Amino acid sequence: MGRRTNQGSVSYHAGQAAELRVAEDYERRGLTILHRRWRGPGGEIDLIARNGAGLVFIEVKKSSSFEKAAARISARQIDRIYASAAQFLEKEPNGQLTEVRFDAALVDGSGAVQIIENAFGHA
Repeated sequence: MGRRTNQGSVSYHAGQAAELRVAEDYERRGLTILHRRWRGPGGEIDLIARNGAGLVFIEVKKSSSFEKAAARISARQIDRIYASAAQFLEKEPNGQLTEVRFDAALVDGSGAVQIIENAFGHA
């Protein structure tokens, strides 16, 4: 197995571990995780959680520091998350009128989690 493949595998598993850690954090806060790695037309949403009647769409980023993790979220990626969230909302009882929030969940090199609620504003 080449070095590039090993790095990809390590990154994949580190991402999975970060998502699990973040999901547990949201569950401790009383939210219910509905989906992990949900795919829509724009791409993947890492986590979707139910918060009462509303939803929280969560982008998880892991890096050596919170600042580096946050810097990895691009405007193009945010647009894709909005597009996928819009499709997800089509199946909700209140559709596009559902209360939503878009959070960034940052995980640093030590595994600490920092949640930035409403990080992207509202689509």
